[in-house]
Amino acid sequence: MLRFIERHTFWAIIIVLATAILLLLIFSVWPEWLISVIGRKKTFVITLLNGVTLAGLYFLVASGFTLVFGLMRNVNLAHGSMYLLGAYIGYEVSERSGSWFLGLATAFFAIALSGVLLQILVFRRMEKEELRQTLVTIGISIIAADLMLAIWTGTTYQFTPPDWLWGSSVLPIISVIKASGKVIYLKYPIYRLTVLAVAVLVGIALWLFLNRTKIGMMIRAGVNDRDMLSASGVNIQLVFAIVFAIGAGLAGFAGVIGGTALSIAPGEDVRYLLASLIVVIVGGLGSVTGVAIGSLLIGLAEQFGLAYFPTYGVVLTFLIMVVVLAIRPQGIMGER
Repeated sequence: MLRFIERHTFWAIIIVLATAILLLLIFSVWPEWLISVIGRKKTFVITLLNGVTLAGLYFLVASGFTLVFGLMRNVNLAHGSMYLLGAYIGYEVSERSGSWFLGLATAFFAIALSGVLLQILVFRRMEKEELRQTLVTIGISIIAADLMLAIWTGTTYQFTPPDWLWGSSVLPIISVIKASGKVIYLKYPIYRLTVLAVAVLVGIALWLFLNRTKIGMMIRAGVNDRDMLSASGVNIQLVFAIVFAIGAGLAGFAGVIGGTALSIAPGEDVRYLLASLIVVIVGGLGSVTGVAIGSLLIGLAEQFGLAYFPTYGVVLTFLIMVVVLAIRPQGIMGER
C-alpha cells in the first residue's frame, strides 16, 4: 500500500477523495436537490450494495480462473461449465441430504477433482499450445452443456440456504426521514452480505497462499521458469495439479454460492465465463488484487447500468474493458 502511494500519489489522492464522497453519499441525509439529480437515496445505495455483492460473486469465479489462465497461462474455456456443474452437483447433494454446507463442500471437491483430471489428461499434453487448449476446452464446454441440459433439463433451480441466512439485516444507513420525524433505516438481504464477506475471506486467503507460503512461491517460480524449478527437485506437475484443483474447486464453490444468491439455469456457464474473462483482462493476469479491482468495477458497472441506463447497461462493462486495454493493456494490476 505504501509503495502504491509513493509511486502513484495522484491516484492515491483521487481514490481517497472518491471514497470520502461515496461514504458521505451513503451515510448522510440527502437534500432535495441531490434527490432530483440522482434519484432516491434508497435506489442508489441498494444498487451500490448489489454491485459490490455481485462483484464478490464474480471474484469467487474469476479468482479460480486467474489461477489457471493468469498464472499458468493455460486457456481453460470450460471454467464456466465447472461453475454450472458445481452448482448442479451442490444442488443435488443439498436437496438429498438436507445440508446446504454439505452441498457446498461436495461441489468444491468434486469440481476440484475434475480440474485435476483436466490438467492431467488435457493441459499436460498441450503445454504452451494456447490455440489447441482453446479449441479443446470450447469443445469440452459444449459437450458438458449438452450433458447438463440432458440430465437437469432446462428447469431453473434455487438453493435453500440455512435459516440463519434468510431474511434481511437493518443497516446503519438512513433511507429516509418521514414528515413525522421517524427515521427509516435501510434493510438488505443477509445472504448477499455473507457472499461479500466470503469473497473477502477467500481473497485474503488466496493472496496469503500465493505470496506467503512455500507452495505459492513454487507456483509463481514455476510459471516464470519451469525448467529451473524442476531442476531444483520440485515436482512441477504436482504443483500445477494443485493449482488446477484450487482454481476448479473455487468455480464449483462459486456455483453453489451464486446458485443460492440467484439461480441455476442453462446459460449461466457462458455468462460467468465471459464475466471471468473480462474481470481478468481488466484486473490483470495472475493478480488476485487485480481480480478484486476488476470484479468491483464490472459488478458496479452492471448494476448501475441496469438501474440508471437499462438500454446501455451491457455497454458499460465492455466500455471499461476497452478503456483499460487502450490505456494499460496488461490490466490494472498486471505486470508488463
